[in-house]
Amino acid sequence: MFKMIWNIAKTEMQMLFYSPVAWFILVAFGIQAGMQFVDQLQNTVHSQEMGYIPYGCTQRLFSVYWGGVFVIMQKYLYFYIPLLTMGLVSKDISSGAIRLLYSSPITNFQIIVGKFFSMMIYGLLMIGLLFLFVLCSWGFVKDFDLPLVLTGLLGLYLLICAYAAIGVFMSSLTSYPIVAAIGTLAVLMILNMIGGWWQEYDLVRDVTYWLAISGRCDEFVRGLICSEDLLYFIIVIVLFLALTIIRLNAVRQKVRFSITLSKNLGVIFLSCFLGYLSSLPSLKVYSDVTATKQNTLTPNSQEIVAKLDGGVTITTYINVLEPSGSWFAAYNFLKPDMERFEQYMRFKPDMKLKYVYYYDTTANSNLDRQFPGKSLREKMCEVCKIYGLDSNRFMSPEEIRAKIDLSGENNTFVRQIVRENGEKAWLRIYNDMQRFPSEREISAAFKRMVMKLPIVGMLGGHGERSLIGGKDRDYSLFANEKTFRSALMNQGFDVQSVSLTHAVPEDINIIVISDMREWLTSEEEANLQQYIDRGGNLFILGEPKRREIMNPLFAKFGFELTNGLLVKRDSNLQADVILSRVTREAVDNISYEFEVMASRHWVLSTPSVAGLEQIADKGYKVIPMFKTDSTGVWNELETTDFVDDVVRLNPEVGEQEKQYATVVALSRKQNGKEQKIILTGDADCISNGEFGRRILRAQASNYTLITGGFYWLSDGEVPIDIRRPDLPDDHVYVSGSCFKMIKWLFVALLPILLVFGGMFVWIRRKGR
Repeated sequence: MFKMIWNIAKTEMQMLFYSPVAWFILVAFGIQAGMQFVDQLQNTVHSQEMGYIPYGCTQRLFSVYWGGVFVIMQKYLYFYIPLLTMGLVSKDISSGAIRLLYSSPITNFQIIVGKFFSMMIYGLLMIGLLFLFVLCSWGFVKDFDLPLVLTGLLGLYLLICAYAAIGVFMSSLTSYPIVAAIGTLAVLMILNMIGGWWQEYDLVRDVTYWLAISGRCDEFVRGLICSEDLLYFIIVIVLFLALTIIRLNAVRQKVRFSITLSKNLGVIFLSCFLGYLSSLPSLKVYSDVTATKQNTLTPNSQEIVAKLDGGVTITTYINVLEPSGSWFAAYNFLKPDMERFEQYMRFKPDMKLKYVYYYDTTANSNLDRQFPGKSLREKMCEVCKIYGLDSNRFMSPEEIRAKIDLSGENNTFVRQIVRENGEKAWLRIYNDMQRFPSEREISAAFKRMVMKLPIVGMLGGHGERSLIGGKDRDYSLFANEKTFRSALMNQGFDVQSVSLTHAVPEDINIIVISDMREWLTSEEEANLQQYIDRGGNLFILGEPKRREIMNPLFAKFGFELTNGLLVKRDSNLQADVILSRVTREAVDNISYEFEVMASRHWVLSTPSVAGLEQIADKGYKVIPMFKTDSTGVWNELETTDFVDDVVRLNPEVGEQEKQYATVVALSRKQNGKEQKIILTGDADCISNGEFGRRILRAQASNYTLITGGFYWLSDGEVPIDIRRPDLPDDHVYVSGSCFKMIKWLFVALLPILLVFGGMFVWIRRKGR
């Protein structure tokens, strides 16, 4: 049987390469892939020559970037395959050769598998052309990630085979090759689009989404082998080959239509059932072949998920009347949204995802303008009409309020995580470009449920910055703004007000003292000293105009705020807006967060800041975190109007031009633990107003002081460390002359060799 299949495949390959179509496709495919490869290589080389480190050169050339060779070529494969398969069976039908095959001792199974096998061989030739680019890159890319590209080639090959199986089936339906090609394109178009069809029906949604062939190769290209995707291609290939065999049997044996239809439906049903089984999270198997396991949760997240014993349900609440509610409530939003938790379900397959749709009052001023005078339900119905939604899906305000109180979340898009033991946590979306939570925020929400996380106490009662106020000077964004990604509450901390009128509770791990307007009472000072003596951590934010109040507090740690206000003569910024830069000591000793800040030359914007100077040794290890420039900065003692006046350095009145520390970290061993303290000379740097400041000269990243500083203060508990190792393939050994040689090799020489190969075969055949 195998010999007969091979003979048919060999005959088909001979006929294919005796025609110009096969050679034309190879030439066109090679030119397109070569040009894409050369463009990506050129971009990488130019980036390297400009001084940038091209991390992930392998991915730049082949996979995740928009211009990667594999990413681009998989989008165009469906143009090539129908031209190859359109005559596989149809030419035999039109010429009558199919009757000769029927009269021979060859089964329909052997005929179809043999013809498909010829397409598999041709697909290997196409993959072979891409493999030439891989071999070339392997030679000049440092630490080339070969498993990544080999997995991508496997995905592309499976995609070619799936397209070929569909083409074989369509070719069996007609005697006209052109009709078969058009039919193949139509089926491929349907399979690319079907993932978005009938999403409003729960039962049909899973089937149509699984049937979609679009994106099936993406995980392979990114270096992740998933059993669901692998089985998808196998099932699709077997399905269409089986349908082709049933079709030929019906013609050859003159089987009744009802029997043929039942066989076709049975094969389709079986394929869908197997596909459903393969998509079950508990049955999926994964293999991440990338060098740094980029497609897998980081070890810290895996450790957190491993502690989530028992059932976990994530319920998403969607209010159709909120500004983006119509998008969240759209039927096509559901399945892609579920994929956000794919990496977590890989390690906890029993995790359940639920969606609840409702309508209720929310901050959406457009509703009143669009639908004036209408009731809440009428507004909901109007929105449903506009966006084609079923109004019966949405629970009324009374129904949703009886189920859960979402007023604290302003009735906006939110997820509630509930464990089997009753523990709960919120997961929100944020007011930034990314919008949805990343691995850091999701893992922080899970971590709340498996361990006791640090509690931050915000001191009040002395004119400090408010953790709930909305003024520019307040700290609501930094502390508990639900839509701000870097807010402490979204990174795993609990934030609450604390008073020193009594002893600080034992569960308070960090106290924030900001810009006090009046000094502590003796009782309060004693309670603060008790907290310090027990080794409690502190984040103290001073302000130049509160120097007399704050200096006694700074003095407890051997520091004081310098006299005057730090200024810098700058044409772009107001003189009293100082851009402080992170120190190497902070990068090495405080948090990895500051490494990114340093490498990208981000700054800390500190308006109206005083310098910090050490006046005594209190036994702390001192780590300067942020410093000003070493020149052009001084403590201004005379000028007070920084808008209209011009600042001038006057050493005679005590003004000193030098480098000043604006943020300092202190640590010591105290009461059996490491006590950590951060001092700043500016209380505005993490205020609501400063997060909205637009820096003209450099990129301000004040939120890094929050994430990096509190990571250190919480002993690395939160924010979650989701770092991955740097990609090792960060250099290409290609010079300008070498690049030109590579360009001509793949864009010109390789296609010319293919053309000459086709001409040689054609001339040799003519000679025979």
